[in-house]
Amino acid sequence: MKAAYLVKCGSAEDAFDIREVIKPEPKSDQVLIKVEAFGLNFADIAARYGKYRGAPPLPALLGYDVVGTVGKCGADVSHLVKGDRVTALTLFGGYAEYAIAEKGVTHKIPENITSGIAVALATQSCAAHYLSNRLTNIQENEKVLIHAAAGGVGTALVQLALHKKCIIFGTCSSHEKLEYLKENGVHHPIDHTKNDFAETIRTLVGNKGVDVVFNPIGGKSLKQGYRLLGAGGRLASYGVSSLNSKKNIFGKMKDLWQFGMYHPVQFLSNSKGMIGMNMLKIAEEKPEKIAKVMQEVIQLQQKGILHPHVGAEYSIDQLAEAHRFLESRKSMGKIVVKW
Repeated sequence: MKAAYLVKCGSAEDAFDIREVIKPEPKSDQVLIKVEAFGLNFADIAARYGKYRGAPPLPALLGYDVVGTVGKCGADVSHLVKGDRVTALTLFGGYAEYAIAEKGVTHKIPENITSGIAVALATQSCAAHYLSNRLTNIQENEKVLIHAAAGGVGTALVQLALHKKCIIFGTCSSHEKLEYLKENGVHHPIDHTKNDFAETIRTLVGNKGVDVVFNPIGGKSLKQGYRLLGAGGRLASYGVSSLNSKKNIFGKMKDLWQFGMYHPVQFLSNSKGMIGMNMLKIAEEKPEKIAKVMQEVIQLQQKGILHPHVGAEYSIDQLAEAHRFLESRKSMGKIVVKW
């Protein structure tokens, strides 16, 4: 089979090598999937720059979400059979014609779901569902700030918050994305390159602040978001994309400093909370939790509550181009690569 290995950290043009390798064999609790397409995530960009601690050593086979058909089931897999069309979390190994996934994070999907939507359900939609329903438990009429609201997770967070009848503030970085947020139902879209999002929101909500902040960026925006929280507020951090844009040690140190310093007494006295989420870590250690979330996400998609946006599709020969597009921060929704 063919597999696109990360062989060199740095620019997308020099990073990957498509190799012929032996097809893997599933263990008793695993599924072998003939990959139709795989998705890109910001973790891929971090791994390509050597900044993702959990990534395997070079040469590394990246890829966290795939869609395809079951090629073989392990002895302990009973909910799937060969030929079923599935979406799955792969915990690395997705950039290949065949990939291995644990049974708990592999779910059958209807044939009418496109490949882009399928991989978005496996990662971004599951992440958004876990963030909004498990970690922060958003409620009707709560004021919710969603950073990077035009991205894959951001899009799903907006749709889930609308379903819960929340008041949504969403940030983005261009006029095109601003229009996209409006179309997706964001009540208060903010282009943070032209307006100070914190000042804009403070003017709108006053001293009571917002109830929930979802932040995949880190840096200064994390500290600003925490300060925007009112009593009972929750901040969920699920990424540090700001670090990917810093090319030298001084930029990294400055960005880390801008995160701010926090102490439990602050949370207690102000009745605020902060929590982090790494979906791959949860899927690795507690796959049963993600299995339940995936079931719920697929149901929400079938009901029309979740409708992932596919921002672009590429062929495997355009892998470097797909990486460049995601890294440019011009993309909206999910980026998918097809074999």
